[in-house]
Amino acid sequence: MRFRGITKLSVDAKGRLAMPKNHRDNLEKNQIKELVVTVDSRSAACLLVYPMPIYEELERQLMELPNHSAEARKTQRLIIGHATELELDATGRMLLPAELRDYAGIGRKAYLIGQGKKFELWDENAWDLECEKWKQEGPDHGAGDAPAELLNISF
Repeated sequence: MRFRGITKLSVDAKGRLAMPKNHRDNLEKNQIKELVVTVDSRSAACLLVYPMPIYEELERQLMELPNHSAEARKTQRLIIGHATELELDATGRMLLPAELRDYAGIGRKAYLIGQGKKFELWDENAWDLECEKWKQEGPDHGAGDAPAELLNISF
């Protein structure tokens, strides 16, 4: 199961948004009915949306981290502490809790971005600003901290 692509979505007044049909079909084909949405521990500007089995593996890995590590505890608090289980309704919509929408600043327009095993959910304006920042930084920005595996991929 892989999720790819970017889709612009509308968020209604109650915080509901529709999962795009291609992703909904992919979830159904893999018998996934439950999703988990949580915050991104590296960016306050987006939410992460996982199929339940993928999230459960991530949660297991996070809970195995040492409790004496401040960074591990912070990541656990953010990822696990904000995790909210969701189900798609009969029309393929999911209801985002107000606390999570507020955390990521998600308003009436959003982008759902496939990231392989999960999705990122961004407010439209935050995504546009992030994209503009990446354009300004240029292609080599951050190359100094790129893992060797990334440097060995030919795009």
